[in-house]
Amino acid sequence: MKTPERDALRTASRTLCAHLANAKFDDLPANAVHEARRGLLDWLGCALAGSRHPTIDKLVDVLREVSGSTRATVLGRRLRLGLLDAPLANGQMGHVLDFDDTHMGGVVLHTSSPVLAALLAIAERRPTPGKDLIAAYAVGFEAGVRCGQAAPAHHAGGWHLTGTLGSTAAGVAAGHLFGLDEEQLTYAMGIATTQAAGMQQNRGTMCKSFHAGKAASSGVLAALLAQRGFDSSPEIIEGKRGFCRIYSSVAAPEKLTSGLGENWEIARNGHKPYACGVVLHPLIDALVNIRSAGAIDPAAVKTIELRVHPHVLSVTGVVEPATGLQSKFSVYHSAAVALIDGAAGIAQYSDQRALDATVTALRRKVTAVADESFRTDQAWARVVIGGTAHEASMDHASGTVDNPMSDAAIEAKFLANAEPAIGLDNARRLAEGVWKLDMAADVRPLIALAA
Repeated sequence: MKTPERDALRTASRTLCAHLANAKFDDLPANAVHEARRGLLDWLGCALAGSRHPTIDKLVDVLREVSGSTRATVLGRRLRLGLLDAPLANGQMGHVLDFDDTHMGGVVLHTSSPVLAALLAIAERRPTPGKDLIAAYAVGFEAGVRCGQAAPAHHAGGWHLTGTLGSTAAGVAAGHLFGLDEEQLTYAMGIATTQAAGMQQNRGTMCKSFHAGKAASSGVLAALLAQRGFDSSPEIIEGKRGFCRIYSSVAAPEKLTSGLGENWEIARNGHKPYACGVVLHPLIDALVNIRSAGAIDPAAVKTIELRVHPHVLSVTGVVEPATGLQSKFSVYHSAAVALIDGAAGIAQYSDQRALDATVTALRRKVTAVADESFRTDQAWARVVIGGTAHEASMDHASGTVDNPMSDAAIEAKFLANAEPAIGLDNARRLAEGVWKLDMAADVRPLIALAA
């Protein structure tokens, strides 16, 4: 119940939620709307590709056992589960291949897996216009990124941001799609944030992508509870024991509201041409460029030398990956497959490829050195063959804001990912519908194409 006292309580968290609760599709600039279309198409492809992963088989087996009424679609599996269980499955399958979008504006966040997995489940409850889905997507994205920017040492503390910030983002997005007012949306953010979890220790395991699924499910639960008056702290982010105080050794609560409405964070999203940790992308680009200049005999390579941002060594330092999931966090494996295959897609990060003798031999010739002057999207590589050295540098990795994937590249990636799960005809129809999402009176037919 609203009271004069509560109305007078203008915390930073509530100020953010007031802005987001009142945001409508027409408030979004054209670049934010277009990036929402790109983000949805890219994520749907990643989720459909991930729907066949053995990790998802294990998860779905359990969810079938425990799920309640079947209300929401599990993508690519011709299956429906409960309203909290389908987002868990879809969120995990969207992130399991580490092929999904990455925002790098002060946080490294795979926002779409938790947000879109939550939104699609809710959108099936009633006719949902495409414009409403886009607005909720942008709003959730904004909340997740801003909360991360308010806690600048959050990643350094060992938290996996897609699990923690993803929960907040999904709760706000789901609340917006429900039409919650500013007080209810503040509650939804608080309920979602108090569920925030996910540890970087689980990189290279099935749990890393589980974080994205749990965040999606937590977000839906938060919105449902807030809709019914379930409350939370109105200063969940900036309070004395709020998120940016206890999840980060440095707090910047002013980031929650600075420049609200001037720009939308979704417009600064990035997309992955490679199915691995985003910090690996610039060095993959460099080695692909070296390979493209001429045929490379892996057996003739003497050394592969790399200069990279320090995060590469701290995040992707797995020396001898034994599984495909582990290889996604190995600078050595990524360098080897990039040079051998000229690619770093789903096939390059399979269990079989992680154990391939040719790959194993080449990755043992890789040395990587941290360069403090490098940006996270920058790398340098040198391959020595006999007495000849081949060098390449990358100033901005493919898929980043400064070197974005084209719409055509996004669609090609989507079709390649989606076709094995739903067939080429449905994949093409789905792509066409997503590009025209803001004209859709109801998004449920699009979800049905991805079933």
